[in-house]
Amino acid sequence: MSQRKFVLYDTMTKSAKELVPQEPGHLTFYSCGPTVYSYAHIGNFRTFLTADLVVRTAEALGWRVSYVANITDVGHLTEDSFADAEGEDKMARALQSKEGERFANVWDLAEHYAQAFVSDWRRLNLREPKVRPRATHHMREQIVAVQRLIEKGFAYETPTGVYFNVGAFRDYGKLSGNRDQENLMRAVREVVQDDNKRHPADFALWKKDEKHLMQWFSPWGWGFPGWHIECSVMAMGYLGETLDLHAGGEDLVFPHHECEIAQSEALTGKPFANHWIHTRFLQVEGEKMSKSKGNFYTVRDLVDERRADPLGLRYALMSVPYGKPFNFTMQTLRDATANVERFRLCAERASEGLAAGRSGEDAIGPELEALYDEALDAMCDDLNTSVALAKALEGTRVILRENELSGACAASAQRFLDRVNALLGIVRFEGEAATMAESAPDVDEARIEARIAERDAAKKAKDFARADAIRDGLAAEGIELRDSPTGTTWKRKAGV
Repeated sequence: MSQRKFVLYDTMTKSAKELVPQEPGHLTFYSCGPTVYSYAHIGNFRTFLTADLVVRTAEALGWRVSYVANITDVGHLTEDSFADAEGEDKMARALQSKEGERFANVWDLAEHYAQAFVSDWRRLNLREPKVRPRATHHMREQIVAVQRLIEKGFAYETPTGVYFNVGAFRDYGKLSGNRDQENLMRAVREVVQDDNKRHPADFALWKKDEKHLMQWFSPWGWGFPGWHIECSVMAMGYLGETLDLHAGGEDLVFPHHECEIAQSEALTGKPFANHWIHTRFLQVEGEKMSKSKGNFYTVRDLVDERRADPLGLRYALMSVPYGKPFNFTMQTLRDATANVERFRLCAERASEGLAAGRSGEDAIGPELEALYDEALDAMCDDLNTSVALAKALEGTRVILRENELSGACAASAQRFLDRVNALLGIVRFEGEAATMAESAPDVDEARIEARIAERDAAKKAKDFARADAIRDGLAAEGIELRDSPTGTTWKRKAGV
């Protein structure tokens, strides 16, 4: 097992510290997943990519990882930036939208977007979690947890629901810093609707609502759970009462993760998580993502409509370390895709070299080994993806400087690319993602060759507008042309 230390910034202590599993060599890791009322956008996936990189780095160190990432399919209200969220359930509101009109009910809507999310997850070459639990599949556990909190004196019932009593939990606010009464009052005063609450900051564990589209019977009548209780129940149910690591986007620090801590530690009397990491926000072209501005992108917007390379998109989203704000641009995506192509070219060279079996010494192995070690060191330093990617790219220069790879060089190149892919996921698809890529529909090769011939004829006739139109048309279909002195070759873009 590696002797390297895996250091991550810890939101709780506001410092970088070593990630130390309670059981040596076994990381228990929970990362908050999406609310499936729509397609997840690329900012969401930047957060999920952070979790993926944690898993990959831990596995590169020889650790076993128990990784759980949930799906929220009930209870997440629209006014979720407040301690006790109000407004409509996001699932119910989505059903009333124009996009929701095609679904017969909210259950079908949830299933559609949950499946779409998993599909996008695989397109970005993210590792599958050990478990992907859903809130609606763990209702009994949530009801039992609420009952226990009432029995312990941490919760109480009102005519409209059951609330967690933040005054009974002395450490409420320790993650976010929202400790003083005035801050808590500011966080909730605009949305408090229940005059029976003991404190405005008390948050709902159960909402009584016989008209809600998704409801369950409980000791307090028909209704549905609050957003926060699901993660406490599922995280502890699958990983134990104290987690090694908990992750999510920076918008979840308060109230979601703060409330998770209060509920969980009130239930067990033990620390809920020993380490907390949060991914910073993403902007697009220097602005906050907004549908009205036309800069709101989902994975399928970019991959299906703009024909972006999925691995290029993955590379772009990890080009800036998770702890820094990230400005996503189309130029960033183009540059990232070009870099991914370098790795693919290296993989082709390595395969050709292995097949040829040329004799010769291994002139590149030690250099590639050192570069991989430096990339892993960077990932162990708070997931410094900028440095790790730079070291990996330096490895492609080492491979491509050889005109022909000997069998020994090709073997070292292949080993380097395999290790880089296991660590960063940018060389080729893995697992179910690879199966999806391989099962992409066949293309009409004869038609493409005919189009290339038309383009060649147009270029000879100096009809460059026609030639460019043919090239752009094929590109829109996911077919990339490569011109060389010996002619034009083509390939289908990955993921298309």
